Amino acid sequence: MSEIVQFLKERRSVIVKNLLPVPVPQSDIDDIIACGLRVPDHGVLGPWHITIIDGKAGAHLGKTILRPEFARIHADATDTMLAFEENRLCRTSLVLAVMSKAAPHAKIPAWEMHLSAGAVCQNIVTAALSLGYGAQWVTEWYSYNDAMLEALGGNTDTDQMAGFIYIGQPAEPPKPRRRPEYDDVVSTYTV
Repeated sequence: MSEIVQFLKERRSVIVKNLLPVPVPQSDIDDIIACGLRVPDHGVLGPWHITIIDGKAGAHLGKTILRPEFARIHADATDTMLAFEENRLCRTSLVLAVMSKAAPHAKIPAWEMHLSAGAVCQNIVTAALSLGYGAQWVTEWYSYNDAMLEALGGNTDTDQMAGFIYIGQPAEPPKPRRRPEYDDVVSTYTV
């Protein structure tokens, strides 16, 4: 079996709470993003955008977007909850935000553009894991928040966050998780 197939069969995201912040060299960031860009993209539209969020940027977004928006949405939020939200993007030293920028096209459905953005996320996670980092792709409440979308340069009428990929050092090896049984999700079409 090829090393790539073996890696993919065993790959496992590392949940954010089990990631430690470690410096990620620019060369690794460049390689991870280059892999993210190598996805199916009907019409070569590049219908996505990647924003690099380091610790300083994460702290700024936490103070100016996450904390006030969470407080606005959750009037009963405690100081502890607000502090957590403010520091959410600082849990690792690198977060890559992927935005789907599907635009009307005469021949290419928006759905295909959104799928392409999802493929960018998956390639980023896979590339980070292959370099020995831990990574997790999340879509939490702020992925659906207009203030966050606008802060990252998005248009609330057309763009959507595909997700935020946290990258760091695994605090411990990820535990295996239950996967679907092959026969439950795979069939052969016959005539």
